[in-house]
Amino acid sequence: MKLILSICIFLLSMQVSLAQTDIPKAKKSNKGTAYIYWGWNRGYYSDSDIRFRGDGYDFTLDNVVAKDRQTEFSFDNYLNPANMTSPQTNLRVGYYFKEDWEISIGLDHMKYVVQQGQTVKISGDINGLSNTYDGTYNNDDIVIQPGFLKYEHTDGLNYINVELRRNHKLYTRGKVEFNIMGGVGIGILFPRTDITLFDNEKHNNFHLPGYGTNLVVGINTIFYDHFFIQTEAKGGYINMTDIRTTYSTQDNASQSFFFSQFNIVFGYRYNFNKSK
Repeated sequence: MKLILSICIFLLSMQVSLAQTDIPKAKKSNKGTAYIYWGWNRGYYSDSDIRFRGDGYDFTLDNVVAKDRQTEFSFDNYLNPANMTSPQTNLRVGYYFKEDWEISIGLDHMKYVVQQGQTVKISGDINGLSNTYDGTYNNDDIVIQPGFLKYEHTDGLNYINVELRRNHKLYTRGKVEFNIMGGVGIGILFPRTDITLFDNEKHNNFHLPGYGTNLVVGINTIFYDHFFIQTEAKGGYINMTDIRTTYSTQDNASQSFFFSQFNIVFGYRYNFNKSK
């Protein structure tokens, strides 16, 4: 997180400083340029109400706290192709259909982990399960712990989205070009959820429980027309109405929350118009 913020601040301050000098803006065309990038993210989530429904229970946990899960940094964890999906990652492919406009599709591989040991409010009914949690609840306290609930989207909280972005060229200095961008996106969630409720057998397969939408802003630095580094700040809303919790189709969960994401990505771009 410190690395991402430091790079963002460094690039932004560099651009502000250079923008005050008399440097002509770049006249190179973006139209016809395609790109691909890969990088990593740090995520944050708002508290969320989670409702669980199934045979013998229907209850809601209020203001549940969840965090992301950062993979410990090492060459093997982050740069070995065999482990490239283990950290929280971002993959995107895009195309400039106009000079300043691009459309892209991407996968934001985030991780969402409900924190164990927290005390939350519970309302609803748990009946006929013959466990220590049977009862009727009305805004009562309960501790999230093994035996009651383990809840994670760690393989992961996969947000597959389409974005429309607008770029603004600031200036060039030698073989380096500086840009800023902003955009809006919408997509679906395709998580592999790790949930254990009342020690039931978990359902840990990929599924389609809902949708998301987002805004994004970023700073882009291009080297020698092709290679670039980009820092992004992204925020949005996720709504999942049918999260699989067990292998029984009667059991599911639902939740919605806001998220923010700070990304650093590295990419390659190529202008197909220049090849003609």
